[in-house]
This record gives sequence, structure tokens and C-alpha cells, in this order.
Amino acid sequence: MQLNFDTMYRALCDKDAAYEGLFLTGVKTTGIFCRTTCTARKPKPENVEFFPDAAAAMAKGYRACKVCRPLEYPDATPPTIRSLLDELAADPSLKLRAQDLRDRGLEPATVTRWFRKHHGTTFVAYQRLQRINYAFKRLNQGHAVTDTALESGFDSLSGFNDSFKAVFGTPPTRRGEVSVIDLQRIETRLGTMIACATAKGICLLEFSERKMLETEFRQISRHFGAVIAVGENPHIALLERELHAYFEGTLRAFTVPLDPVGTEFQRKVWEVLRAIPYGETRSYAEQARLIGQPSAVRAVATANGMNKIAIVIPCHRVIGKDGKLVGYAGGLHRKQYLLDLERGITPLLADR
Repeated sequence: MQLNFDTMYRALCDKDAAYEGLFLTGVKTTGIFCRTTCTARKPKPENVEFFPDAAAAMAKGYRACKVCRPLEYPDATPPTIRSLLDELAADPSLKLRAQDLRDRGLEPATVTRWFRKHHGTTFVAYQRLQRINYAFKRLNQGHAVTDTALESGFDSLSGFNDSFKAVFGTPPTRRGEVSVIDLQRIETRLGTMIACATAKGICLLEFSERKMLETEFRQISRHFGAVIAVGENPHIALLERELHAYFEGTLRAFTVPLDPVGTEFQRKVWEVLRAIPYGETRSYAEQARLIGQPSAVRAVATANGMNKIAIVIPCHRVIGKDGKLVGYAGGLHRKQYLLDLERGITPLLADR
């Protein structure tokens, strides 16, 4: 399935985010190239040409648009926000207030809007959750409650107890009854992904606009009896490095530990998925035969659809028995991109 001119031009006109990362648009009258969602005025069809990547556009003499910044990842975290996140990660006890943001040249309302859009919470609440997550891990390492409260940036023990109970439903002294699932955003050339991890490994990796994401959060939270909170996790750090290498074409097999949530049958299906070699595909029927249940084709397809760890558990490598692409939660265009990437194919644009 190749993208033709009409499909790409329609996506450009509609500013369709589902096509982010799949192609770039060169505007002949301005000499610039843009991403699909650029807010600039819609050019006429005779004034555009499409490219698979920035290198191809620049080789034709186009320069990057200053509005949509096509040389950056789609929906990339602004440098100013990234600096804040790095600062908080380095010292989770920090409590940055409105004046602290202004001292850094940031408008508090702008920062809050970004966190509401991308994390579903305010900047103040984000900081509080990260401090609580940090405190939870400190307590589990054997640190005293009072010391942990102060080291985590809380002004009083009562305030710490109240905040801890609000998040976990139990006071710090009963923390053994709860656990935490860490959450982080990872930006890729195909869009932002949300990663969650336990102490054992990655339990979720999905594109941020996945419609089932909230349902999946509830499922993994219920399964582990845990609270999902923004926090650093070594498995997510490794995943981010490996995803970057994967999209650069230098990594063929992920080594990051996984902790998938699913039934025994689903996990069996996912193990077969992980056994599909890089650059190859299988059909649902072949999957069913490999798990020793050749008549369970429909159940296998359903299990694939319930996979919560995209790319690493490569459900994108399953196609129809006729060789055509079939459903993919991230979108068929992303699926085609991933298959082309693994086959070493530079996306070629179909004739107009």
C-alpha cells in the first residue's frame, strides 16, 4: 500500500495527524517543506510535491518551515518544557511555582496548557505526583517516613501523609499494600508514545492518541493493583534508547524486559509475535498454527488487537492471508511505515 498524490494532498488539506512522519510536503512557490499538520495556508495541488523524508526535500533545495518545524519529531516537547522535565527528573523534590517559571522566562499559563494537553493534569499536580512517586520508592528502600517527606519537598509530615493517601488510598505506613507503575512520554518520528513500566519491565507502549489508552490504563492498574504515576524507570530509559535505534534502522531486536498484561492465551499469541523475524510477516492463520490451535484464527486476531506493547511486541508484522494490510491500532499508514522500515525500503510515492 503506497501513498498516492491524492491521498497525501487530502491529508495535507485536512491537517490529518494520522499521517505525521509518513511524508513531507514541498511547496514550490515558497521553497519550504512542511509536515502534514502545518497551519500555513493550503497550497494549490500543482504547487506541491511530496517527499519521504527531510533529506529528500533538502536535496531538492527546499528549506524547513519555521512554523511546523519538520526537522523535529511530531509533537516534540518544546526545549523549554524539556528543560523543566529534566530539572524535575534530576531533583524530584523541587517545587516550581509561578514566579519560578517567570524567572526562567516562561509564562505559567502556557506551561499549564502544555501539561493539560499532554499529561492531562496541571504542572503543579504533575510535580506533586512525581514527588509522591519518588517518595514511594525512597520508603521502599528503607528510608524513614519523616526524612522521606522532607527530602521529597513536602513542608510538613501531615501534608505528605495527606498527599500520599490521596494518590494511593493508604497512608505511607501501609505502603506495602500498594505499588507504582511508572509512566513517561517517548517521542518518535511517528508521533508521541506513552510507556508504562513496573519493576520487572515494560507493560505498555502505545501511540498517545490510541482510543483504548484509558481502558488499558485501567486494565494494567487493576492487574497489578498499582497506581500509575509519572516517574523515572530504568526500563523506560532503555526502551527510549532502543526505540531511537530501531527508527534509525540500527536495531533489529529489542532487549528491554517486558511485563505484559494478558490472559495465558494472549501471552502465548504475543510470544509467537515476538518470534516473527525482523523484516518478515505472518498471517493470522500461520500464527494460529504456530500456537498449535489452527482453528483459532479469529481468537488470535483478537489477541493481537489486545497487545498493549506496540512495536516491541510486533503485531504490525501480521498481515492478511492475501498479503494485504489488516487492522492496526496505530493506523495502517504507520503499519506500512514500520514494515517498510524493517525491509530497508525508503517509502516511494505512487504516481499521481
